[in-house]
Amino acid sequence: MSFIVIIPARLASTRLPGKPLADIGGKPMIVRVAEQAMQSGASSIVVATDHADIVAACAQHKIAAKMTREDHPSGTDRIAEVAATMNLPADAIIVNVQGDEPLIDPSLIAATAKLISANVPMATAAHPLDKAAEVFDPNVVKVVLDNKYRALYFSRAAIPWHRDGFAQSREMLPAGYAPLRHIGLYAYRNDFLQTYPMLEKSPLEQIEALEQLRVLWHGYSIAVHVTQDAPSGGVDTPQDLERVRRHFKMTSAT
Repeated sequence: MSFIVIIPARLASTRLPGKPLADIGGKPMIVRVAEQAMQSGASSIVVATDHADIVAACAQHKIAAKMTREDHPSGTDRIAEVAATMNLPADAIIVNVQGDEPLIDPSLIAATAKLISANVPMATAAHPLDKAAEVFDPNVVKVVLDNKYRALYFSRAAIPWHRDGFAQSREMLPAGYAPLRHIGLYAYRNDFLQTYPMLEKSPLEQIEALEQLRVLWHGYSIAVHVTQDAPSGGVDTPQDLERVRRHFKMTSAT
């Protein structure tokens, strides 16, 4: 199986301005992300960005980068623009690795890419939750699956709702209940990736503010790779950045 990784990287960030260029152990964060993706077995790595400074930073480290429009509403739209310029076949597999995930597990990238098929144009990942606080946290997106490990629904709410267990307590999870947390990693078949930006936004997507619900609403399948291990968190805040810097400092010292 062959796949490519496209990493969307937008310079503007509300909570952490300029974060793709934030220094992590002597290299910009976007370079650290690309280096992790290189270990996944991808045939090529491309950064999709709206800023020349990110292109320049990638060039210094011999990482391919392409400029995109500035007004894309999502990373998916941004990587679709880049993929369209690459003359890829319709069945090419493209993985969207977020530009703020310098600790992403390369094997997770490969496992998600493997789920794409003629009948499944999109794939993502999830892991079990074991803390009640996370289950009820609207910032933690949950997903429920069918018996073929395909997504039935994504929500910020606690799904599936454990009727009897939650009637007794919401402080502890009922025995045997392990809802799945969605991991923001996506793989696409190229023909679907080009179709996605043209799909009408769905009411569910607008209510939950989750773009993957557009895919389900229009009747497409999303396969889900379930890993038992929670991935290392991405970088959204200055505190996240310091955590990742400490990680790279510790690993470089060993």
